Amino acid sequence: MRKRVGVIGCGTIGAELALAIDKTHIKNAIIAFLFDSVTSASLDLRDKLHNNHPPIFSRFSQLVSSSSFKEADIIIEAASHTAVRTFAKKIVSSNKSLMIMSTGAFSDVHLLEELYSTVKKHESHIYFPTGAIAGIDALCSVKHILNFVMLTTTKNPKSLAGAPFFDLTKTKPETIRKRKLLYDGNALEAIKMFPTNINVAVLLSLAGLGTRKTRVRVIADPNTNRNEHEIIARGGFGEILIVVRNVPSPHNPKTSYLAALSAIECLRRICDDKIRIGT
Repeated sequence: MRKRVGVIGCGTIGAELALAIDKTHIKNAIIAFLFDSVTSASLDLRDKLHNNHPPIFSRFSQLVSSSSFKEADIIIEAASHTAVRTFAKKIVSSNKSLMIMSTGAFSDVHLLEELYSTVKKHESHIYFPTGAIAGIDALCSVKHILNFVMLTTTKNPKSLAGAPFFDLTKTKPETIRKRKLLYDGNALEAIKMFPTNINVAVLLSLAGLGTRKTRVRVIADPNTNRNEHEIIARGGFGEILIVVRNVPSPHNPKTSYLAALSAIECLRRICDDKIRIGT
C-alpha cells in the first residue's frame, strides 16, 4: 500500500525527495502535498512533477485543516530549524511519522525532550537521515563507552557565506584566500554560528556525547570543491575514524548531495517494509 508523503520545504532537499517520488525511485510512495511559506517555490517544484499533482500550501493553519494533511502518513521537514520548532509537535501529535532534516534545531535539548514525549504519547515515529556523514550506527553502538568525539568540517567559503559567524567576527568569506580555521568549540555553539552548514554536528551529538561534549572545528578552504566531514571518536571500544568528502548539491553549494541521497534512502526504507539493512 502506498504511503502518502507530505513535503515541508521546497528547497534543495525537499525538491530532490519530491522528484525521486515522482520518478518512482521510491516505490510505494505518493506526494500528498507540498508546503512552503514562499508559494512560488511550491509552484515551481510542482511544475517539475510529471506523475504527481499535489495541492500546495503556504500557511500551516490551512495545511493542518486540510484533508491532504489528515490523510498523510509521513511528513518530511526539509525547511529550517524554525520549521522544526513551529511544526514538529503538531505533526507527531496528529499521529504522523516525521522525517527531520534540520537536526540542528535539537541543539535545544528541551525541544528534543518535548518532542520525544509527544511521540511516545501518540505512538508516532521520528526519522533522522544520516545526512552528509556516515557511521552514525557505529557511534550509537558504542555510545555507552565513548569519551571523545570530534567533527572537523571543511568547506569552500562560498558554501559558508551567510552564516551568523561572519556577522560576529571581522572575517568575511570573500576575503579568505587560504585554508583557515574559523571555529573550534562545541556543537552547541557551532550550530548557532553555522546553522545551515553543520546540522550534522547535532546529529553526531544525538548519537554520541551530546552537544556540549562534542567538539566541532569548522575550516574554510577556498581551494576545495568538496564538503568534507572528518569524524574521530574514541572510547573503550578503540577508535573510529571516518572521512566523507561530499560533492555539493548542483542546486545549492551549502547542501551536500549526500544529504539529499540519504533522505531519499531513509524514505525508501520507511515505504518498503522489506528493507532491513542496518536495522
